[in-house]
Amino acid sequence: MLADEGEYTGHAGALKAGIHLPDEWLTSLIEFIADALPSWRDDPEREAVSGETRLTSQFCSRLSSLSRHTPGWDMVQFKREEPDETDGRRAIDLTVAPRGDIIWIGARRYTEYQTLLPLECKRLPTPLATDRDEREYLFDRFRTAGGIQRFKAGHHGAAHARAAMIAYVQSESVDFWQNQIETWLNDLVADLVDGWSVEDKLALVESDASRRTARLQSNHTRKPGLSPIKIDHLWVEM
Repeated sequence: MLADEGEYTGHAGALKAGIHLPDEWLTSLIEFIADALPSWRDDPEREAVSGETRLTSQFCSRLSSLSRHTPGWDMVQFKREEPDETDGRRAIDLTVAPRGDIIWIGARRYTEYQTLLPLECKRLPTPLATDRDEREYLFDRFRTAGGIQRFKAGHHGAAHARAAMIAYVQSESVDFWQNQIETWLNDLVADLVDGWSVEDKLALVESDASRRTARLQSNHTRKPGLSPIKIDHLWVEM
């Protein structure tokens, strides 16, 4: 996992002086989250639910348990519905924060009250409703509720250059939804919807048919004043 993970231990009480990690550590964190998805889905003790809120609550509990008992990851904690750092009116579905140590990534300092990585969670397909846009993973024409749309607009993760999205794939397949989202994106570009271009396309990083999971990645420019953001997409067929 990490070359020097043996140095990391959990601590109780006062915060320690700090753990210094390279920028690439976030990639390892995202891989840890992705690896947890199939075992969580297949856990016989897990109640079969379909709603996004309950699914994310379940997955947060699983990640919290795994991190506490996995050397190298016991220094982080997982939280639900945390206020966004730059817009406290908005809540992030799932976040990762330090647990009892100050963590430095590059030149940035994080305490247990700050988010290391914001994650947005969505169902595929979007539940049918008169006020729901079927493209909600990508874009929402009714309000700024699209998953990628929120990150591009800076409504989520404005303070971050890296984020992740989890898709609970409840019908069809990973290939189907990658093609569908690309079609929706092409339509936004053709319709000249402000801020969208072919550069927002999702690229497949890896797909595991036996585990029914996939990881994709996308890179997005944002409004003036915000740096670009990279989003890792972690998909699990339910």
